Amino acid sequence: MPVAIQCRDLRKTYDGKVEAVRGLNLEIQTGECFGLLGPNGAGKTTTIEILEGLLEPTSGQVSILGHSWSENEREMREWLGISLQETRLSEKLTVRETIELFASFYRQPRSSDEVLDQLQLTEKADAWVGKLSGGQRQRLAVATALVCNPKILFLDEPTTGLDPQSRRQLWDIIRAFQRDGGTVLLTTHYMDEAERLCDRLAIVDHGQIIAEGSPADLIERLGGHHVVEFSVSGGSDGASLQAWNGLPSVESVREDDGMVALNVKQPHLTIPALLDAIDKQGSQLQHLTTRQASLEDVFVRLTGRHLREE
Repeated sequence: MPVAIQCRDLRKTYDGKVEAVRGLNLEIQTGECFGLLGPNGAGKTTTIEILEGLLEPTSGQVSILGHSWSENEREMREWLGISLQETRLSEKLTVRETIELFASFYRQPRSSDEVLDQLQLTEKADAWVGKLSGGQRQRLAVATALVCNPKILFLDEPTTGLDPQSRRQLWDIIRAFQRDGGTVLLTTHYMDEAERLCDRLAIVDHGQIIAEGSPADLIERLGGHHVVEFSVSGGSDGASLQAWNGLPSVESVREDDGMVALNVKQPHLTIPALLDAIDKQGSQLQHLTTRQASLEDVFVRLTGRHLREE
């Protein structure tokens, strides 16, 4: 099967000077759920709009299932389902009317009843869009993307603002689409979502991919196995941060919201040495926790900030 999405040396420059995307290379296999993560202003939205055929790149090549936007635009539109973070739908249409409206844009859409059932919206079929809850509206937005019977699904922050139950319902829908052979390109501000859904992901910063791989592989390579977080009386300056770096099994050190975070491989070696070092300093331990390293730790280490920071 052809590669679902491929771009080579993708670049986008605005006004001849602002480089939003700087030589980005990406390859997403058919049937994958691929995550694109990055801080605000990293170039994610520009990249996705180019892949969706909404924006012309300054240079570089884009291929969707082996075809380019310059040659097969009408046919390629049939292959893509797109759900934006905020989809503005007419509040005076019913749920069924909305889905049938979007179905009318395509030559071989799915039946509205089938999509209503899959998105658990059958009971709301005759309700006005304006009367839906936030979770129901978001499921309807995904329904408008699925009704075209797409091969590739673009989901931009699909669960932002949803309650935990609604989030998990959308996760199940995404997994079902993938099980049927569909390809998903996902952006999210929730690291647990990326870890659970994505087969592979890329972290983008300053218009370039700075890390790529499966969530487990990125955590293994860049996050360490465990994180030891602690605080001591008097806090830590730059010199003391470097001192913690010399403790056994420590791979990296950072300060995060008043806490010192150590990425370590063997916490049972690090913690006794840490307690001994604090005692020798004459400081007081105020807080100590240990946990498994996460994708969030990888992201902070690479970009210097949390994904949800504005």
